[in-house]
Amino acid sequence: MTAPVAIVLAAGKSTRMKSVLPKVLHEVGGRPMIEYVLDGARAVGVQRLVVIVGHAADKVRGALSQQPGVEFALQAEQKGTGHAVLQAREALRDHRGPVFVLTGDAPLMRAESFAALLSDQAEHRASCVIGTAETEHNFGLGRIVRGPNGQFEKIVEQKDATPAEQAIREINVGCYVFDCQRLFWALERIQPNNAQKELYLTDCCGILKQAGDPVVASCRLDITEALGVNTRVELARVHQALQQRTFTRLMLDGVTIVDPAQTVIDSRARIGADTIIEPFTSICGAAEIGRDCRIGPHAHLGPSARIPDGTRVPPFTAIG
Repeated sequence: MTAPVAIVLAAGKSTRMKSVLPKVLHEVGGRPMIEYVLDGARAVGVQRLVVIVGHAADKVRGALSQQPGVEFALQAEQKGTGHAVLQAREALRDHRGPVFVLTGDAPLMRAESFAALLSDQAEHRASCVIGTAETEHNFGLGRIVRGPNGQFEKIVEQKDATPAEQAIREINVGCYVFDCQRLFWALERIQPNNAQKELYLTDCCGILKQAGDPVVASCRLDITEALGVNTRVELARVHQALQQRTFTRLMLDGVTIVDPAQTVIDSRARIGADTIIEPFTSICGAAEIGRDCRIGPHAHLGPSARIPDGTRVPPFTAIG
């Protein structure tokens, strides 16, 4: 099987963030949010990542210049998601196989979900797999309409949905796996038939289905993964969700976190079993803490901290 590639959308402005910094470079858990997306794609075998840049393109290029496998395509004018993906056509002209289309402002996407979508694409030999999730809080989101046998029919946006369609809980998350060549075939046929006069990636799903191609809606994601970032309120919410995910993993691995609400731990940190993390402690970057340690309270461990087994790090200590 041909290794998958990925297109990552990162051209948007930070208008609602009230920021001159490109949205995807705002940090979550001590890292630009787009880095989580790139890591998730790499974890399922993606080696080429075409990042679509636009607003403050030089800043995004500079921030990701040392990232392995990343190349860039410029969307000089923002004319919709379909138009953004089209900018990767030249770079991927010769690719025969699956391509992820991901957004750089959704850092909670899991590699396990990417793998499931990729598996569905291979199993159904689908030209398009749409990642979906179920939620009661579906207002404003695209609904997945299925036929009598459960097959994908269409995506309906809030403003166009009938009362019955508005009640649908399955929503489009904005994460896709396409057959690369069929994706660009469909993109050439989408039209700006909307109030914004933009080219929408979602229109490709209908175009491919009408052409007789297999199109699959795959409910493989949970609603937390769908949390994107448009405002600093949402940035804080995503940070909180990422922290909870990190705390849960560490605690299930045998680490005691006395008061998670008063603790900050980077997702890259490695902490051994039977270690106790006291309140008001912050652990940054790829810090490494051995087994059976006690850290804090009020301790700060930087990314270069290496704490041997059995160490007591006293209160108000800074290391690394």
